[in-house]
Amino acid sequence: MFRNPLTDSIVALVVLLVIFGPKRLPMIGRSLGEGIRGFRDSISGRSSNEAEHSPALITAQASGSATPDATATQSSPEQ
Repeated sequence: MFRNPLTDSIVALVVLLVIFGPKRLPMIGRSLGEGIRGFRDSISGRSSNEAEHSPALITAQASGSATPDATATQSSPEQ
């Protein structure tokens, strides 16, 4: 349509803002992001629970604790 991709993006955002309004636009973006994330997870073969928890488990395993909350329970003083 236009020669500048930035202009195309701005026009598209203005049209979306006029159609959906400022209150519904963040919800639409969030649901679109969740859909893309689910699609990527299904292609890679991971379930959504594995995809959400794998960084925490990798960090916990690297630090030597069994669970991510194990360091918090070990550092608290017992009475």
